[in-house]
Amino acid sequence: MEPENSIRLSILLEIYGALLTKKQYNLLNDYYNNDLSLAEIAENENITRQAVRDNLKKGERRLFDYEEKLQIMRKNRMQEEQIAMILSEINNLTENSTDTEIANVLEDVKNKLNCLV
Repeated sequence: MEPENSIRLSILLEIYGALLTKKQYNLLNDYYNNDLSLAEIAENENITRQAVRDNLKKGERRLFDYEEKLQIMRKNRMQEEQIAMILSEINNLTENSTDTEIANVLEDVKNKLNCLV
């Protein structure tokens, strides 16, 4: 599995993990966050590697379904991008800026922050 997809699943697990069964959560957590292999998880859970794989796939599908419906990860990413943009604008204020320029930028920052709340 690609590292980017593993990271995405780890984030989805953090967001939606409480909506999974306890077993699905534990298996996904061991695989994506604790970096255990299918064989290690199977041994720990006294089930087959295939059972671990099947449970992982079911849990992954549920996480992707939740994200598709609720879009929490996408909204969080958009908020982070907005905050980074706002911080960049604040950092771009220099000593040469006039009071009017500063007031305009701060008004813009205020409006953008209000959209995030």
